[in-house]
Amino acid sequence: MKRRESLKAIGLGALATGLLLDSSCRPDTAQAPAAPGAPGAAGAPADEAGYQPFEIARDKKLHAETFFTPHEMATITVLADIIIPKDEKSGSASDAKVPEFIEFIAKDIPEHQLPLRGGLRWLDLQCATHYGQPFVACAAAQQLEMVTKIAYPKRASRELQPGVTFFNRMRDLTATGFFTSKMGMADIGYVGNAPNRWTGVPADVLKQYGMTSDS
Repeated sequence: MKRRESLKAIGLGALATGLLLDSSCRPDTAQAPAAPGAPGAAGAPADEAGYQPFEIARDKKLHAETFFTPHEMATITVLADIIIPKDEKSGSASDAKVPEFIEFIAKDIPEHQLPLRGGLRWLDLQCATHYGQPFVACAAAQQLEMVTKIAYPKRASRELQPGVTFFNRMRDLTATGFFTSKMGMADIGYVGNAPNRWTGVPADVLKQYGMTSDS
């Protein structure tokens, strides 16, 4: 299943609630953004096996396009790495190419475009008001302070509700992008279907039914 199909199936948020309680909103996370459309970008199929020609053509078209500006991608990268920072077990969200995943999803599911772009603009305006500069130019402590204000819906003031709505979407997309990546699946120990060796019915089951392996 393609990652964007997984995204639609789980409904943007099923992953985020349980998986991010311990890792969200930690500092020391800002990194330079990966180049949009880089080879192996999140959302791209590893190969073309099993894909219809029109799917392959559409994916190539989407990857060739650019939606977010470099500044927006830099902001997305910082936010994603605050949500899922690097730790002793796994790399950060940007290491798993989550920003590229979000860029792809914004093109593949256009209803994300306006909320994401509007939310990024809202975040920059808030930071300009409080810190005198856009989000990515703020110090790490300031970035974390701003994120903390919008990361907890029940604590946020009414005037910050647009930011809460935006951050909820960002957190859901980040969680989906990370935990459907190779790095994210390794992080939670997901191995998927694997070949197994059949050694017959277990002896205790055979004994329970009065049977032997030769029956």
